[in-house]
Amino acid sequence: MSDFTKFNLNEPALKFIAINGFSTPTTIQQVVIPLALKRRNIIGISKTGSGKSHAFLIPIIEKIDVSRNELQVVISAPTRELAIQLCQKARVMTEVLPELKIVEATGGSDRLKLIERVKNNCHILIGTPGRLKDVVEQQAIRVDKVKTLIIDEADMTFESGFLETIDAVAGKMPKELNIMVFGATIPQQLQAFIAKYLTDAVTVDLSQNEEPGEIENILVACKHRSYQEQLLQILPGINPYVCLIFANSRKEAAATAELLRSHNYQINELHGDMSARARRQALKKIQNHNDSYIVATDLAARGLDIDSISHVISLGLPSDLDFFIHRSGRTGRNGRKGWCYTLYRDSDAGAINQLKKRGIKFVYQNYSKGQWRITKTRKPQTKKMDEFEREIVKIVSRKNQKVKPGYKKKMQAEIQDIKRKKRRAMIQASIKQVSKEKNKQKQREKQEA
Repeated sequence: MSDFTKFNLNEPALKFIAINGFSTPTTIQQVVIPLALKRRNIIGISKTGSGKSHAFLIPIIEKIDVSRNELQVVISAPTRELAIQLCQKARVMTEVLPELKIVEATGGSDRLKLIERVKNNCHILIGTPGRLKDVVEQQAIRVDKVKTLIIDEADMTFESGFLETIDAVAGKMPKELNIMVFGATIPQQLQAFIAKYLTDAVTVDLSQNEEPGEIENILVACKHRSYQEQLLQILPGINPYVCLIFANSRKEAAATAELLRSHNYQINELHGDMSARARRQALKKIQNHNDSYIVATDLAARGLDIDSISHVISLGLPSDLDFFIHRSGRTGRNGRKGWCYTLYRDSDAGAINQLKKRGIKFVYQNYSKGQWRITKTRKPQTKKMDEFEREIVKIVSRKNQKVKPGYKKKMQAEIQDIKRKKRRAMIQASIKQVSKEKNKQKQREKQEA
């Protein structure tokens, strides 16, 4: 606590820090808190788990005026899970300021009830971009007196195509609005938004300041087994503090979680097929460290502050290899060693080679008879690409400096269009082959007659 006193915080802020059990500010808190107390516009670049949430929550409780029954702070997060997690952290403030009103605005909750809660006025509104826009457009609450707007996980907000939505919300707020933008990275495409709203902004880039840990990337061949079967084979060979298991789809995540439960593993799951209530309960269990195994999809888990992940397991490789980098980076933090296991098939050869070109060093191992053994580097046979597959590779690998919001959805639409053309070409080729065989049969019949 003594290190926080240098910020000259008021009693509620110091009590909030004490309740959270903080003794020393993290690097980003040391830099951001004094700037936020001066109401400076801030661009904060820092990895998940660096303490950035409390870097802006502590100044909020210092500055909030509960005697004014009006909205003063809006916080945006790109996913429901991130918004819920932020809301859980913010609600600790009410233990110090019982009169403080915080409303969560996320998908999965009743829209009419949300509007009613907001109409009763609140001091802090935390939500996903779409729901925040709903509240503003419904004129459920005045935003013309908002003092602070915080955009958390701004890089993910852009990638998910929400930047225009945030622009629509921010455009209704005062010109003298104090804005803080945080993310693991700040893409170049965010610069237009930053130039529009963040005048005289201070950039705090701590992306390289984290003490590097050692991550061992291990490839495990599935061979004849499914991902789930191979997962069951290797789990006895690890002893995790927290193991985060990534599936490539919501259905696969749900099926994997059910399978592990049937084998008596104490697991938690987090994905889009769960109800809002189930996801909220899952997040609470994660915060309480109730389970050693968490099965999740990339979007559900990205950005979540999950302490002490020692192991990551990928059930195959994601189609977007940037997600693999995010997966691997969830372990090996703060100087600790981490292990990232990737279960793969021969069809993953191209993706593995691309990751190697990015500098990822893999070792090939297999768990058998109670021991991990180094295996020979498998060089899967890669089939020659046809014209359609070459076209898809061009789309995925092209570099467009003027990327617009939602570009990933557009890219996927282009890929799906090429796949449809390929299927049509295959059908047409099949029809031609059948027609050719029929003509040959007729010729043989004529010769025999």
